[in-house]
Amino acid sequence: MRVLLVEDDELLGDAVRTHVARLGNAVDWARTSEDAENSLAAARFDLVLLDLRLPDGHGLDILKGLRARRDATPVIIMTAHDQVSERIAGLNAGADDYLVKPVDLGELQARIHAVTRRYGASVLPEVSLGGIRVYPSERRIVGEDGRDIGLSAREWALLDRLLSRRQAIVSKAQFEDALYEFGAEVESNTVEVYVSRLRRKLGRDVIETVRGLGYRISPHV
Repeated sequence: MRVLLVEDDELLGDAVRTHVARLGNAVDWARTSEDAENSLAAARFDLVLLDLRLPDGHGLDILKGLRARRDATPVIIMTAHDQVSERIAGLNAGADDYLVKPVDLGELQARIHAVTRRYGASVLPEVSLGGIRVYPSERRIVGEDGRDIGLSAREWALLDRLLSRRQAIVSKAQFEDALYEFGAEVESNTVEVYVSRLRRKLGRDVIETVRGLGYRISPHV
């Protein structure tokens, strides 16, 4: 899942970005309203974590702009202002949830899961890949021998993209978009490296290479 974090507080922003990335997501961090608008214009996000008080504007204007464009991207507001009127204004503008700072990271994680379940974003059903069972919402994989198979955050991001488009081919460019936030260095063989790692952990026959086009979950597993 690709997440846009809009937050000007360096300490909170760093904590939230680190936590959300550890859940297996790519996180783009915008510190101003202008940066947030530019990010939203440049890429598609699965979730926006939105501060209201920004140095060059108000987060509600960003939210209203999204909804005016009929963009249904889920938005969770994070703000230090706990007035009922602020909550009402945020929800009326189209926010999906509201968190008051200081943000508890465990609660944030629960709210993210609740919102993404509601929209069906990034919360995939339990699936079987041959003798392996994958539980995406729990970030858990159980091998044929009953032991857990551990994946890194970026391995999960790649596997999520494959599972969400199980009948389709995922191109290298689509993988790179899912794996990396803005500003990250993308080496030419990065996708191949992660596919190789997944094959070592899940089995060589799980991921099929479609030459010249990309990768997909093998229809034979």
